[in-house]
Amino acid sequence: MTPKNTICLWFDTDAQDAAEFYAATFPDSRVTAVHRAPSDYPGGTQGQVLTVEFTVVGIPCIGLNGGKQFTHSEAFSFQIATDDQEETDKYWNAIVGNGGQESQCGWCKDRWGLSWQITPRALIDGFAAGGAQAKRVFDAMMEMQKIDVAAIEAARRG
Repeated sequence: MTPKNTICLWFDTDAQDAAEFYAATFPDSRVTAVHRAPSDYPGGTQGQVLTVEFTVVGIPCIGLNGGKQFTHSEAFSFQIATDDQEETDKYWNAIVGNGGQESQCGWCKDRWGLSWQITPRALIDGFAAGGAQAKRVFDAMMEMQKIDVAAIEAARRG
């Protein structure tokens, strides 16, 4: 059954590679269908992979191989909540170590240009605390690339 809402992500020609990477990296993620173009189209030719249906941590997505016309930006990102430093490191290292790049404040990009926020629950909880705790957590986060859970917890305690 087709979901009521699906995220459509534009790729050049490698939606299937990206979907397979996400399925292998994140829990509750899988590739569910690969559709080939029934005829030539502006971004490709008949028989090439046109769309890939997949889920990322339970979120339904479609990867569209549309060509070089559009690229990803930070205006869209997946935010992955992590329970501890080990899980934070696991996802961060998978994305960055597979041709991605580090950014600031828990953000990184995968090799296809999609942005990811690898966000420990300690950071989320620190922001939710409000007041001076939230300010200390925020200030600590602003100095980081990958989030250091112990440093965030220490900042929250003051």
